[in-house]
Amino acid sequence: MVFEPPQRLVRALGETAPDGDDWLEKLPEAARQAVALRELTVERVQVPGGRSSLVVLVRTADGTPAVLKLAPGRARPEAERAALAHWAGRGAVQLLEPVQPTEGVLLLERLHPDVSVRSLPEAKALLEAAGTLRRLWIEPPAGFPFETVAERTGRQAEAMRARAQADPAVAPLVELALAAREELLAAPPEHRLLHGTFRQSKVLAGERMPWLAVGPDPVVGECAFDLARLVRDRVEDLIAQPSGAATTRRRIKRLAESLDVDQERLRGWTLFRAVESGVRAGRVGRPRDAELLLEFAGWL
Repeated sequence: MVFEPPQRLVRALGETAPDGDDWLEKLPEAARQAVALRELTVERVQVPGGRSSLVVLVRTADGTPAVLKLAPGRARPEAERAALAHWAGRGAVQLLEPVQPTEGVLLLERLHPDVSVRSLPEAKALLEAAGTLRRLWIEPPAGFPFETVAERTGRQAEAMRARAQADPAVAPLVELALAAREELLAAPPEHRLLHGTFRQSKVLAGERMPWLAVGPDPVVGECAFDLARLVRDRVEDLIAQPSGAATTRRRIKRLAESLDVDQERLRGWTLFRAVESGVRAGRVGRPRDAELLLEFAGWL
């Protein structure tokens, strides 16, 4: 079988490595080796797939449906493996291969890849997503191999400052976001293992449980940081609504109350993460995404 990377993956990797690397070039052979080593039967490559990995639907030697996932090192696949192993299937997809025979390759239980909570009506989707997220917020393992929220957002803050200098139009929002970050990091209320990139499309239907999270970029810190990404789900719909700003404020209040998170801390992290994503979208040539995210951030 030819393991052709989906165009969505090619475009996304071009954004994160504009100077290029050889991972995509080596990917077909790496996929063939991973399949042969595990004696898998390939069904198909998942399309459009993700923005950071090749996802292949396979069956194991005994016929069990599974997913083979290959990701470059900059997507931190070994951190994902460590987080999934620690969650051990509680709220998240189950590792079928806890031991690491191949770096950057994960063998996972098969969920329903085309059915996420995003397919549900908005209120129900938020409820189910929030319930899934709550199960993931546990103590990190001793000597954890994950970034902290302070470390990750510190890297992001440097890129935001550089962009603000190059584009003064975004400078006021960047300043607000950076000030919010400093205040939030002064006294974090908890120290939990977080999904890191949680949103409705990261929650898929399963057999073992109705909904399970996939694709973490794990980080350790406070729960409000994780929940902040969920606040802006379906941002294009929010922007299109005349009452989008009011709807966003109600969503923050509802999510904060349902998950026992401080509302102001959730608002602050929502602001920071929206501005960071908007600035990054502008930097890599996605002006429409940048416009939506920065307009959303202006409501906060």
